[in-house]
Amino acid sequence: MGAFHAYDIRGIYNSDFTKEDAYKIGFFLPCLLNTKKILVGRDVRESSPEIFENLCNGIMDAGADVYDAGLATTPMIYYSTARHGFDASVMITASHNPKQYNGFKISKTNALPVGYDTGLNELERMVLNDEVKPASKKGKIVEYEVRNEYIAFLKKYIPDISELNISVDCSNGMGALLIKELLGDQPHYIFDELDGTFPNHEANPLVQENVEDLKKLVRKKGSDIGIIFDGDADRVMFVDEKSNFISPDLIIALMGHYFLEDQKGKVLQDIRSPKAVGEYLEKFGGEMHTWRVGRAYAALKLREIDGIYGGELAGHYYFRDFFYSDSGMLASLIVLNVVSRFKKQGKNLSDLIANISGYANSGEINFKIEKKKEAMDAVRDYFISTETPAASFDFDGYRVEFEDWWFNIRPSNTEPYLRFLAEAKSIDLLNQKIEIVNEIIAKHS
Repeated sequence: MGAFHAYDIRGIYNSDFTKEDAYKIGFFLPCLLNTKKILVGRDVRESSPEIFENLCNGIMDAGADVYDAGLATTPMIYYSTARHGFDASVMITASHNPKQYNGFKISKTNALPVGYDTGLNELERMVLNDEVKPASKKGKIVEYEVRNEYIAFLKKYIPDISELNISVDCSNGMGALLIKELLGDQPHYIFDELDGTFPNHEANPLVQENVEDLKKLVRKKGSDIGIIFDGDADRVMFVDEKSNFISPDLIIALMGHYFLEDQKGKVLQDIRSPKAVGEYLEKFGGEMHTWRVGRAYAALKLREIDGIYGGELAGHYYFRDFFYSDSGMLASLIVLNVVSRFKKQGKNLSDLIANISGYANSGEINFKIEKKKEAMDAVRDYFISTETPAASFDFDGYRVEFEDWWFNIRPSNTEPYLRFLAEAKSIDLLNQKIEIVNEIIAKHS
């Protein structure tokens, strides 16, 4: 089965996994997480009802009860897992992937993520090898309403948006389930109907062609900010008033105005984050920590260091006050707080971002290559042999920092790509380094 990955279980339905696999995942999950009740939510994909039915049959045949949250955002399930003391939950979703995909995001006590290193490996072994022996007493399905309480929690973060002109793209995903109850009818909305076929664009805002409709809406309506959610609303990204897409990691720095002006604390970034983020937050007394990419690692690390918040290039933002988990909705409300406050001072979102970023950035460059490790090592070895590093990290690939530039090179955990990202103090220096990397990797293709 090709659906088990570092962060979750995900793939093309009826190719990478089937309804029979969904049943077995449900059957063995109560044993894996030692529980008799499991919270289950699902997104609006066309395959989700069938997957839900089979997953629940497996859970109940194992003698455990299903607490059915119905249609939900992934963060809604995280919130309810931790808030109501569930030792296991499943969100049926493929997040930002195309319509033919689906999968499972599994959490345990306190909404801690279950990744391949923390349980999915054992679950995969059970699914492939262990015998299914239904319990003598079958479990039941309990209808479990979580939406209203989650909305009430989020409403505590709603800023004064009376002077803001806001555009929102829900990507036909689960963000449409909640957003209007939070922001009302004042913003300009597009693709706000729940539709698991994603008829307008794929629900992945990190791909720029999927953001084009939002950029056009921002221009047409003269908005101060554009907001776009992914398919399950655990990620969010932003467009400024000039219709420029904002690199999600820069939002980590922007959030310092909300979290760090009245308190000092630790902030988490992933290994791809710009140096500018840490330098900007130092002004507030923020203590930057760098860690691996993905919720399976970030949520655990933020809890370990008791950080206030953190974020990733992919648009995930984690919060101590949200059980160290990520929420696209909560992140959007916090960013709106900052934008609203500075607009009253005559400053636009583009002004704020310009004050953060002082480097030329390559963006993430993907190389389709089989010999990932050999190419990755060759790039690192070349540069550390020709220059003196100021800092070096060797988890989740390599991040090597020099006086005038830095790079991160890492293998994708879910796709056949080697991912490279770099920053430099000038565009000429950046282009020079990228050219060298291209030459090195070409030799290993």
